[in-house]
Formats: sequence, C-alpha cells, structure tokens
Amino acid sequence: MTDHTKRGSACTPNTSIHCSVTDCAHHCQEAQYCGLNAIQVGTHESDPTMDQCTDCQSFEKLV
Repeated sequence: MTDHTKRGSACTPNTSIHCSVTDCAHHCQEAQYCGLNAIQVGTHESDPTMDQCTDCQSFEKLV
C-alpha cells in the first residue's frame, strides 16, 4: 500500500509504527502510520517517569 505525505512524496505506511501526528512530514495522509523504516525515541527529562516524558526524535515539522 502506497500513500503520500503532506509534502506530496510517496509514503509507504510502516504498519509497525502507529502515528497520529498529522503535522509531521513523515505521517502518511491516508493511514495513521509513519512512513519511516524506523524512528528514534528519546526523552526531554533527566528522569522520565511517564509516557509524556518521551518524544519521537524523528519528527520533522511540516513547512
């Protein structure tokens, strides 16, 4: 299944990476999946204790 990102490029949804962040350049428009093969997850906290402390560091803002 091939989709498109909001930038208009082809996007093959990675069904292993569910994503609802529609403002990300890697988000496939027609599906709630990321178009990347893999993502980097990190934290902005020195001692993360809940899911809100983690971030997708592969995120790229749509321009």
